[in-house]
Amino acid sequence: MTTDAGQLDWTSDGQPRSRRFGDVYFSTEDGLAEARAVFLRGCGLPDAWQGRRRFVVGELGFGAGLNIAALLDQWRQTRPPGAVLHIFSIEAFPISAEDAARALSRWPELTPVVAPLIAGWPGQTRGRYRLEFPHLSAILDVAVMDVVAALQGWSGCADAWFLDGFSPALNPDMWREEVLALVAARSAPGARAATFTVAGQVRRGLSAAGFNVEKQAGFGRKRERLEAVLAGTPGDLVRQRVAIVGGGIAGASAARAVRALGGEAVVIEAQRPGAGASGNPAALVTPRLDAGLGEAAGLFAQAFARAGQLYAEVTGAVIARGALQFATDARDLERYGRISDSDLFPPGTMNLLNGPEASARMGEAGLGPALDQPDAMVVDPAPILIAWIGETRCAHVATLEPDGEGWRLLDGQGAEIVRVDAVILAAALGTDRLAPGLPLSGVRGQASWTTDGAVVSAAAFGGYVTATRSGILFGSTHDRDDTGADLRPEDHARNLATLRERLPRLAASVQEAGLQGRASVRAVSRDMTPIAGETDQAGVYVLTGFGSRGFSLAPLLAEHVAALALGAPSPISVAAADLVAPGRFARRAARRGRS
Repeated sequence: MTTDAGQLDWTSDGQPRSRRFGDVYFSTEDGLAEARAVFLRGCGLPDAWQGRRRFVVGELGFGAGLNIAALLDQWRQTRPPGAVLHIFSIEAFPISAEDAARALSRWPELTPVVAPLIAGWPGQTRGRYRLEFPHLSAILDVAVMDVVAALQGWSGCADAWFLDGFSPALNPDMWREEVLALVAARSAPGARAATFTVAGQVRRGLSAAGFNVEKQAGFGRKRERLEAVLAGTPGDLVRQRVAIVGGGIAGASAARAVRALGGEAVVIEAQRPGAGASGNPAALVTPRLDAGLGEAAGLFAQAFARAGQLYAEVTGAVIARGALQFATDARDLERYGRISDSDLFPPGTMNLLNGPEASARMGEAGLGPALDQPDAMVVDPAPILIAWIGETRCAHVATLEPDGEGWRLLDGQGAEIVRVDAVILAAALGTDRLAPGLPLSGVRGQASWTTDGAVVSAAAFGGYVTATRSGILFGSTHDRDDTGADLRPEDHARNLATLRERLPRLAASVQEAGLQGRASVRAVSRDMTPIAGETDQAGVYVLTGFGSRGFSLAPLLAEHVAALALGAPSPISVAAADLVAPGRFARRAARRGRS
């Protein structure tokens, strides 16, 4: 994707101007005053969000972020108690954080919201980015892509729209009837839209989309502006309390996501947090690599980026950064080349190394080529689980029982554990017990580790090796349909043999007799893709099937499932949601039956 980074001109009074469109990003008179007059007041803010528990704002044209900064500032001062603001903005040609900081520095009164906005500024690679502002109870999703693709892929319904693309004469694609029809389709009843332009094509497009359009007095030297309203009465959030069954990385991610959306998370774990596959002393966080470069590849790249963003915010979570993925054959090498050349990942974060370069990195002789992933992480699961799960109820959920519009969770004796509005099942293979029919199978994995203080760079090669706090961890075995959690000496030997095959120098330093380890059972789906979404029981959601990639995929997909449970916009596209939906297997079976 081409961005506007390095494609700005700066006027003598410090105004940014796009070379691509030949237009300024905001009024030369007073951009902040214009944003407040045209967009905030034009959408009836702050009155429109009074008494609401969730308010959603959509924007066409993220630009320098001034409208969003003005919105966050007003929300900071007037938000209803306990309410959450959700913002969705679209930008096909993003500017850099440095340019945005320069543009916004002229309004020091916005510093309390501009500083965190710049700190989390979305990337310039195509995709979807999420920024959280916990101190403001606000979430910003930015889609860096074409406006039609962004709107078609968004699952939210906005209560207000800021239509702020460059002028229709200079940027006609942003103001097409197709775009405005999609805006209406992604609007809640009673939604309001505001824009600086009164161009005839915009008035006609909004009217054709179902908005009632009126001209209002303009700002500064502009005589007029537009306000538009859809028919209907705004609704509000209904669900609030969510039970989460499972205390691994999936359950912890779901608890964090529910709370970030303003909900109450009740985590229920039969043993203890991290008792299953999330309890190792280290986890390697790398993206699932898909050389198809389609919707699935985009989802995996987005999930990896989001996981790294969130883990970096947890004190003590990151043990090390960077990892090598070794090619096992020529097909791997071709696949890595396609991924390295793609625009799924930021420039410089997927780099092909030749054999000598990879050997030097690992301190081993004669290694083959590898894909260098500097954004990969080795994380310590324990602080992540502690930070995200919160208080846990120790109980075994035997039954889910409908309770009006909600659910009761019962133990084996039929006693009530908790009563909630919605349930997220994140119990790995155990999820199938409460949501029967999921095509899940178990894969036993035993990891081995040392406590001798050795240090190693992370690498994957069929097996994998990472650093821990006190040594190295390597493995792991991969035994389908084996659900044993016992520690087996022969599996330590298998792990060591795999390590020796790729990294003989490192393996020679490991004393098999002193190895520690643990075994756990991972849940995998029939198509090897996670299952995340609502089941055929309304209000019951599943988050499972991660295999060995829970730490890479669970944080983002938990945000998706939490959004479904609480009626909030999802961070992933509609197409990506279909890829992981529980109902995909039945749909495929039906298609096969018809054919």
